[in-house]
Amino acid sequence: MSDLINASEAASLAVRFDQTGQIDKAVECYRTAARLLDRVCDRVPSEKQVDIRVKVKEYLERATFLQEQKDRAKQAESERGMQQCYFLMQQALDADEANLKDLALKLYTQAVELAVSINTNDPEVKQKVKNVAAQALDRAEELKGIKKISALSINGPSKPVVSPKAQLQREQSVHLKVTGKQVYTEEEKEVLRQTSHINNNCFLPFMDVDLSEKFQYAIPFEDRASELKLSSKQQKEFDCWIRPHEVSVDPKMIVGEHVDCFSIKQTIVSDCSFVASLAVSALYEKRFKKKVITSIIYPKNKNKDPVYNPFGKYMVKLHLNGVRRKVIIDDRLPYSKYGRLLCSYSSNKNEFWVSMLEKAYMKVMGGYDFPGSNSNIDLHALTGWIPERCAIRTGEADFNADALYETIRTRLDRGDVLATVATGALSDADAERTGLVATHAYAVLDVRLVNDVKLLKLKNPWSHLRWRGNYSELDTAHWTASLRQQLHYDPDSAAQYDNGVFWIDYNSILKFFDVFYLNWNPELFKFTYCIHQKWDAGNGPVKDAYNIGENPQFSLHLQGSGAVWLLLTRHITQIDDFRDNKEYITLLVYKNNGRRVYYPYDPPPYIDGIRINSPHYLCKIITGENSCDRYTLVVSQYEKTRTIYYTLRAYATCPISMAKLEPYPYTKTMRGEWSGRTAGGCENHRATYPNNPKFTVTVPEARAPCSLVVELKGPKQYQIGVDAKVDSLDDPNVTAPFLKESSGPYRSGFVYLELRNLPAGRYILTVSTFYPGQEGPFILELKSTCELTCEVRN
Repeated sequence: MSDLINASEAASLAVRFDQTGQIDKAVECYRTAARLLDRVCDRVPSEKQVDIRVKVKEYLERATFLQEQKDRAKQAESERGMQQCYFLMQQALDADEANLKDLALKLYTQAVELAVSINTNDPEVKQKVKNVAAQALDRAEELKGIKKISALSINGPSKPVVSPKAQLQREQSVHLKVTGKQVYTEEEKEVLRQTSHINNNCFLPFMDVDLSEKFQYAIPFEDRASELKLSSKQQKEFDCWIRPHEVSVDPKMIVGEHVDCFSIKQTIVSDCSFVASLAVSALYEKRFKKKVITSIIYPKNKNKDPVYNPFGKYMVKLHLNGVRRKVIIDDRLPYSKYGRLLCSYSSNKNEFWVSMLEKAYMKVMGGYDFPGSNSNIDLHALTGWIPERCAIRTGEADFNADALYETIRTRLDRGDVLATVATGALSDADAERTGLVATHAYAVLDVRLVNDVKLLKLKNPWSHLRWRGNYSELDTAHWTASLRQQLHYDPDSAAQYDNGVFWIDYNSILKFFDVFYLNWNPELFKFTYCIHQKWDAGNGPVKDAYNIGENPQFSLHLQGSGAVWLLLTRHITQIDDFRDNKEYITLLVYKNNGRRVYYPYDPPPYIDGIRINSPHYLCKIITGENSCDRYTLVVSQYEKTRTIYYTLRAYATCPISMAKLEPYPYTKTMRGEWSGRTAGGCENHRATYPNNPKFTVTVPEARAPCSLVVELKGPKQYQIGVDAKVDSLDDPNVTAPFLKESSGPYRSGFVYLELRNLPAGRYILTVSTFYPGQEGPFILELKSTCELTCEVRN
């Protein structure tokens, strides 16, 4: 019975090897156990032979299954190796065609090395491997010959040849002409460096050198931050991270000639605005044959289309915190225990551009547990198009619903704008009755005026759940034969399948939706310029109620008439900014000849911006022949609590220049108080006014006349003012620039007095409250173009 004992031992070993994944040993032991049992079968009683034969069959079937599984895995590995070879060859050929010889040689060599490492018994695969290796080797040898001739190898391995423009520059779109200095200052570089750190990852500005990014590796690429934090809904279903080739027999970045907006489907990630943004971008690409969304995905082929990378690495170029930045991801995606992707995806199971773009954006946003955004933010990140928020304010007199509709209709048709529309809060009853989702973004696919009916075609990013009101597929009253024919729409056919796409009338939009998000094509403009700055927490008052003199200010000069759009973008580095944003900023525009402004409403602002907590604020200046050509731009805030990093970008149809209004280089601060006798009040009180605190300012002799700004700060409950008069001039032949100057009407808490082109001499400043007897401290701050002295005058 030794065969029976040996068979039992072999079977035990087979199970152990099977459980630990040692396939070859398990197959061998299963077959040994089957052979030994078959040998003893005739030597045992007949009633036991049936059980033994069942065991023999079981062991042989398991051995066969494991062997076939191993062969399939080996075949899949060989085929995947071939995919990687083809990818390397395509990248090498593209580099070769672009005359990047060093990079091409490196890629050809890697293709040969990979081809040689593929071990397969399949004659067809063997022949393919041989062909790829031969082609790559032949071209590599040719390139090596070129390298020897050009003597490039003397200095050792050279770097890939890239465009000489490796500096970080201000361009955002290739067609826009940048006015002013194109290279960033050190201050701007520091701003961009600081705001490269977003949600514990670093996203550096995208430069030409990034076009030579490495996309091939010895083993599939894994990004250290690729396993993004999942949302609670994802966690309930999550099983593992998978790669595209594990769920698709023929994975591709894009299937077909164009991306398709109707194939995009949102799942359980709360990023409806992002998915709606993908949909309108994809529709634009297909309709206007311009790559606004696929152009940001790398690697690419020679036609500049994104391609599937069997090595698992991708680079996405997103507009973040003022500039284009590169985001690196691997291709691992969250997968459900129920056999589905737990992220947005394309309904074409072999297409993965939707999932990869979403993963890149979610990496920036800190993970799939994203609190939500809006399409202005998302579309700007994806395309760089100019964001504008158009609130639907039907109850307000200055809201022109017809003009907004006509703008969207005509501009969407010309490809000038990408549009989405979002609902606000809806009651459960309204949501059930209308089929709309509360606080949800919808892609605007079309806007049509037919038979005097204003209609919009929308897509729910969920790819199901549609509008149930007027002009829905359920509406039997409004769909006339003429309307159906002109829109090529059959509501009866549409009712058979809910893909989330529906028609809705504009009146219903005005009733149930809150806001349109419009992102404008930068190609509408010819000129651009931007400045990246920071606003320290300690600079300026907490609120801009009295004094904006310390706010960041810029001069804008228009060299002709036309349109100038100004986009203020606040940089965001933490997801909490989205969850609970407390920074409200805006842009104020003054017709002040490009000079610094001190009072918020004197002069009154030409454009009084609305303080919002969105990262983007857009204001528009439209000028004619007799319009002002110099403006002052003021960054304003409401209850600023911390340092703000921001970008101010101008788009213009005419040449422009923009410069920061730098503060005067010299500052002196004097502190004092109105107390008892010295609280003399204004000049109306002649007996007590001379008792007010006085200061002697001495202006030295200088090459150029000195300019001085006097700022007086006091208790906000008092109306205060400052007067200046000439005491004496060093040169008696010089005429005094003034007899007396005043800060003007007394104001609460803050006034300023600007004195330009002061000749050398002594000047007396008098500070006062409006009424006598108003006691309290004050601060007198002198800002000047030359170093001067200031003393208390007894």
